[in-house]
Amino acid sequence: MFFYIVRRLLLLIPVLFLVSILIFGMSHLSPTDPALVMVGGKQTTPEVLESIREKYHLNEDIVTQYMYWIKDAIRGDLGESFKMKQSVSSMIADRLPLTIQLVLMSAAITFLIAVPLGIIAAVKKNTWVDYVSSLFALSGVSSPVFFTGVLLVLLFSYKLDILPAFGTGDNVIENFKYLFLPALALGVNMIALSSRITRSGMIEVLNTNYIQTAIAKGMPKSVIIIKHGLKNALIPLLTVTGLQLGFLVVGTVLVEYTFGLGGIGSLIINGVQTSDYPVVQGTALFMVTIFLLINLLVDVLYAVIDPRIRY
Repeated sequence: MFFYIVRRLLLLIPVLFLVSILIFGMSHLSPTDPALVMVGGKQTTPEVLESIREKYHLNEDIVTQYMYWIKDAIRGDLGESFKMKQSVSSMIADRLPLTIQLVLMSAAITFLIAVPLGIIAAVKKNTWVDYVSSLFALSGVSSPVFFTGVLLVLLFSYKLDILPAFGTGDNVIENFKYLFLPALALGVNMIALSSRITRSGMIEVLNTNYIQTAIAKGMPKSVIIIKHGLKNALIPLLTVTGLQLGFLVVGTVLVEYTFGLGGIGSLIINGVQTSDYPVVQGTALFMVTIFLLINLLVDVLYAVIDPRIRY
């Protein structure tokens, strides 16, 4: 297991290298002059603009600029924001707790809803319960995150007036009230897909010989489903959950913007809107790294859940 983890970590290096090239190249497609961004569009002399370009190596060719950037990024320095004049690394660190809380809350909501819903649909296969579950899954998977968010705001904030629509609380505990709608909006697609994966896995497991033997012995149905069935049905669910956890991190970009949250997602959108290259590059690279590490963690968890899997 140790050597497998080391090998996978080493494989991340060329992947991150290629992704960093893509991120850096795409962020420089904008025709906006970074020097003008740094002076805030104010009238200034060509000499001042040239000195800014020289200080930040903007007068170099794009390959040289990339080499400067990636060398600093390897040391953990993601550059300095053109607009805010702050370290991008510190800006990410300031906003990261909110994004982590949003992602974890969304994952918890997903698990608490999707797994029971999938189990019930499997046990009640081909009944009205199963059909309603299928309809919910189809609707959830088909609904874009921002559209789901708008519907939740209209229902729970404006119609029922029971949950806040925008902003955050003053502390972690109060944030739960503010983050419930964003977390639910972020998790609807995941709930729909995960419930169907759980249903399929449970149906397959419930039809195996050892489950049929347990039923024939008269074991309680709840024990058979939870203790013997669910554990084996979780393996395909873990695969999907691991991938979708990564997508949850990426999905925070739209959700945070929709609900006015000040997390990493809002940071990258603000960077795009203001042509703040270092913010866009650093935040995007950070999010991709998190996505890849989550996938690695899921692969390692396979062996924990299923002893038959060995690397």
